[in-house]
Amino acid sequence: MGALVLAEGGQFVPPGADSFVLPPIVGGVTKPMVLVAISAVLIGAYFVLATRNLKLVPGKSQFAAEFVYDFSRNKIAREQIGAKDFQPFVPLIFALFTFVLVNNIFGIVPVLQFPTMARIGFPIALLIVVYLVFHGAGIKRHGLFGYFKHVMFPPGVPKPIYVILAPIEFLQKFIAQPAALAVRVFAAMFAGHLMLLVFILGGEYLLLEASAGFKPISVVAFAFAIALTFVEALIQVLQAYIFALLTANFIGAALAEGH
Repeated sequence: MGALVLAEGGQFVPPGADSFVLPPIVGGVTKPMVLVAISAVLIGAYFVLATRNLKLVPGKSQFAAEFVYDFSRNKIAREQIGAKDFQPFVPLIFALFTFVLVNNIFGIVPVLQFPTMARIGFPIALLIVVYLVFHGAGIKRHGLFGYFKHVMFPPGVPKPIYVILAPIEFLQKFIAQPAALAVRVFAAMFAGHLMLLVFILGGEYLLLEASAGFKPISVVAFAFAIALTFVEALIQVLQAYIFALLTANFIGAALAEGH
């Protein structure tokens, strides 16, 4: 950033956390709120339209819809929860995967250009749903006291060790693991979008505001921004997959007979 400080036209101020605090569009409605609503409409409309006239030999839209559903059902829910118990949770896993995916991808869509999961409130809202589902499923399967025993007292451990192990297991299962689920996707989307902003705005500053000697550096900044966009797209898909995968894993662990 030293070059930017030396450039003409004032000092470059890099983007920070305040870049994610957007002013209301109308009333108390902000751009992230609108994007969340748009994502729900887009996902619902796409799958309704893609599957309304199902064919034995699917077209591109039907194939894509079936692929995403099959991936959510068999590669995530079935493998993590188990063939015996996964069916009731397929809609949740499918909805989480597609919802997080679309909202992440918004970060690289022209005009929209904001990953809504970079606002921590949205991952927390999803976390609350996941938290209630997997703990509720565990309590329903094992009973209230049986579930706490299932979580905190794994079999095969010497009883004196439970004094140390039980609180650790409680904190891990009820606080640390669920919190990490929300923080992981938030941090990835926040950091990735912030890096893109740094290179894009930095390149723009060098091109428009810097002296002639610094203007060629803007090409490097824009090249990095383009490369990072592709990397960010991969991370956005991966984070949606991880969110759905860990959700299914939590449900499977809560339902399992053994620890």
